[in-house]
Formats: sequence, C-alpha cells, structure tokens
Amino acid sequence: MSYSLPRPLFNVRVYGVLIENGAILVSDEIHSGKVITKFPGGGLQFGESTIDGLKREFHEELSIEITITNHFYTVDFFQASAFDETQQVIGIYYLVTSDNSMDITVSDKHNFSKHENGAQIFRWIPFSEISAEEFTFPTDQKVAEMLVEYLAK
Repeated sequence: MSYSLPRPLFNVRVYGVLIENGAILVSDEIHSGKVITKFPGGGLQFGESTIDGLKREFHEELSIEITITNHFYTVDFFQASAFDETQQVIGIYYLVTSDNSMDITVSDKHNFSKHENGAQIFRWIPFSEISAEEFTFPTDQKVAEMLVEYLAK
C-alpha cells in the first residue's frame, strides 16, 4: 500500500528589523478583521530574491529605500500560516538601515477600527519595551526574544 503525501505549500516571508535612535520599527495592521503587530515586510513574489522582495516591501509600505546590513534569523521551526493552515511559513529576517527613516509616518498607537481591512500604521518601540508579547505571530515573537539578547550585548 502506498501513501501519497500532500504537496507542501510554502509561504516565504521577508521582514526587516529597522533600528533607529534606541527603537525598533513595527507595523500594526488589520488582516482578516484582526489587529496584528509584526515587523515590516511581507510575502516574497515568484522570481524575487529575498533581498529584492524586502526592498520592494519597504518601498510599497513605507515609501523608503533600505540597505540590508545583515541576515538576522531564518525561522527554524514549523509554523503554519495563521491565514491558511495548508501553508508552512518560512520567515527570513534581516537587519536593515535607511537614510530615509525620518520620512516614515508613525503613530503612537493603532487608532483604526477592525472594519478597515488592510489598514496599516507604523510605530517605534523603544528597546526597553521590546518583548515577545508585543507581537502577534510566533515567528516575530521569536525574533523579539532574539533582539532583546542582541541589543543587550
């Protein structure tokens, strides 16, 4: 008897950790009626390199150019997509800088209603306030924990 396994579906995501003036940039968004907090970035498009995809995401979301300074982390545990459990998320996180970070429109808090699907704002979290609990997804939570250790050095 032979068993057929389903074809794996991978969702490759690229994120940037932008550190400026003692704070880290995060994105608050509404997706599927839920407010989520994550690092800026998103899905890789077919044919794109991870670096090109991250630069595109920052340009689309923030209208800024970035420089990737270092690979920070690639998810090393199984994580099903929060929005499609048939997909496995592969998240790749880079440390980034930008000469245009002062051009980013930020808010102190998310002040949109849960009916504004696709709404997105950005805010800075001071180093002293970074914690896993600040983030929605397990992959971002892991990166937040790693950042606390990284910034303590």
